[in-house]
Amino acid sequence: MSELIAEKNRILWHFDQQTLVIEPWGEHSLRVRATCRPELNDSLWALLPAGAQPQAEISRSAETLTLRNGNITASVNIKGQLAFYNQRGELILEEFWRQRSTVGIGATEKSQDKYISALKMDAREFKAIPGGKHQLTVRFESRPDEKIYGMGQYQQNCLDLKGCTLELAQRNSQASVPFMLSSLGYGMLWNNPAIGEVTFGKNITRWEAQVTEQMDYWITAGDTPADIMHQYGRATGTAPQMPEYATGFWQCKLRYRTQQEVLEVAREYKRRNLPVSVIVIDFFHWPNQGTWCFDPVDWPDPKAMVAELKSLGIETMVSVWPTVDSRTDNYKEMKSKGYLVNTDRGVSVNLDFLGNCTFFDATHPGARQFVWEKVKQNYYDLGIRTFWLDEAEPEYRAYDFDNYRYHLGPVLEVGNIYPQKFAQGFYDGLQQEGENEIVNLVRCAWAGSQRYGVLAWSGDIHSSFHALRNQIAAGLNMGLAGIPWWTTDIGGFQGGNVNDPAFQELLIRWFQWGVFCPVMRLHGYREPQIQPPEPWRDGIAQCNSGAANEVWSYGEENYQLMKNGLFLREKLRPYISRVMQEAHEKGDPVMRTMFYQYPAQAESWQVEDQYMLGADILVAPVLYAGQREREVWLPAGETWVALNGERYEGGRTITVATPMSEIPVFVREGADSTARAIL
Repeated sequence: MSELIAEKNRILWHFDQQTLVIEPWGEHSLRVRATCRPELNDSLWALLPAGAQPQAEISRSAETLTLRNGNITASVNIKGQLAFYNQRGELILEEFWRQRSTVGIGATEKSQDKYISALKMDAREFKAIPGGKHQLTVRFESRPDEKIYGMGQYQQNCLDLKGCTLELAQRNSQASVPFMLSSLGYGMLWNNPAIGEVTFGKNITRWEAQVTEQMDYWITAGDTPADIMHQYGRATGTAPQMPEYATGFWQCKLRYRTQQEVLEVAREYKRRNLPVSVIVIDFFHWPNQGTWCFDPVDWPDPKAMVAELKSLGIETMVSVWPTVDSRTDNYKEMKSKGYLVNTDRGVSVNLDFLGNCTFFDATHPGARQFVWEKVKQNYYDLGIRTFWLDEAEPEYRAYDFDNYRYHLGPVLEVGNIYPQKFAQGFYDGLQQEGENEIVNLVRCAWAGSQRYGVLAWSGDIHSSFHALRNQIAAGLNMGLAGIPWWTTDIGGFQGGNVNDPAFQELLIRWFQWGVFCPVMRLHGYREPQIQPPEPWRDGIAQCNSGAANEVWSYGEENYQLMKNGLFLREKLRPYISRVMQEAHEKGDPVMRTMFYQYPAQAESWQVEDQYMLGADILVAPVLYAGQREREVWLPAGETWVALNGERYEGGRTITVATPMSEIPVFVREGADSTARAIL
């Protein structure tokens, strides 16, 4: 016989080996856990500590217990079946059960027969695997009218994820951040870092974890997407306040090979009176991977370089990889202390890129401290305060997730948390030094990463209009997954020849859009590539570089267009700072879907190729080669002012010209002076 128990401020269901627990976790929110082990695992994973919780209302009927916490109610029947309702008593989510005899707690009496089935499928399936843990499948009923957003960054042009299957795993250009926002008025965090998969099917919603101890998710309900995001921000943390310098233009390429190259680029920007806030020093400025220092041959006086850049008003960012070459002294010490990722089969080589390398284990507190101490000595003490945490997935040469093991456990069980812990190591280290304006440019993220100053970018994407279109959905869904600091490589990372007119068109369209991204960063591996002057140094292979990638590198006509964009961004910076403050205080995205700002307007849920930058600026990027006009939907109840001063009444779709010199951007009439400054 199963047990259904009201205990203090939570409810429990128990049968055989399985225990289910539902408890308040923040306003209008619940944490739901189930396990077949003797006790629940109390790891927080993405969540912040619960602290003092609202007093839930618990009530019992003949076969059901319900727990209400503000806007959300959970109901569990004697068979352990679970459903959730909003403050109006409307069903928002229910488990998928198919048994011969069952009680459909989320259904009306007339529709309960849909639950009676010979399939013998439970909503929570714990399949035992060798070693004592479980493969977990959790099933929910699908609603055909539901739209689903968030979940991080996937290289596809689907903004609405209904009908999609998503791998819950980190890869180069893919960031699994498993928080979904539903058009039905709820948000759900899959609070489990295991490798897995989610399917938002027409017939079923199914979450899977390949290896785990328990089911763990957090669910909240709200009247608007903003309500849901604010509650999620309180549960997992919000981004810090972005430093003022970071709202400007970032100059980067693969790669500045020497100290002199960096200084000449900075001086040229100043000679031309062009605004630039950050210059980024990419990988292989080091003697070898895992030394975490400048190579003194090419960087003879980095402290003086950083000081000169600072005098020009430019911050220096350096790339830090998690790879450790087996030939370095750090490898020997870290291996002896258990600070490196282990393999269960074969040799411990995770990446064979210009050397046999192993990743440091970012889930190990000692390893994080070890790396930070090297970074402090060799970068921070030179005046460098911002870091580019590349390879943060990490990017295994072969994504055989079953072959790697971290301090916290097998990668199949905990792998998705690696990028969060990588960023945490630098955030904690900088805080220990008294820094409170922390920016970590990171190629991957997981839920909760935002609280560690993570600026995610979309990875090594191709230089193409197809890739550009994918980034709109990626950026908007990252924002709805709680990662508001986001950017791309303007022009794409790889495949662009500086002399190709087709690529130059792509670059200009991307640059125009980059002006209206949360962070504006020019980067790429441009062709024709430049070989190093010496292919080997001290027995270590030297990395080549891409062609020039400064705004003056693409001819005078393109230079003038990009120059105009730089000064437009300068006008925009006070507004960006204001929107960043909202992201910090409440968890609002910086790039916002149209429905985020106008949820009551049905059209806002249909438009996927334009967005709001904050509450006041509508951005409609040009996303196709040769496109010289495009449609823009203007929300009702507003008057919209174009950059050329033309005014349009909302509540309609208009067609606007898009010559190479223009991107369709509109400011909401009534916006404050920071938004109107771009007109």
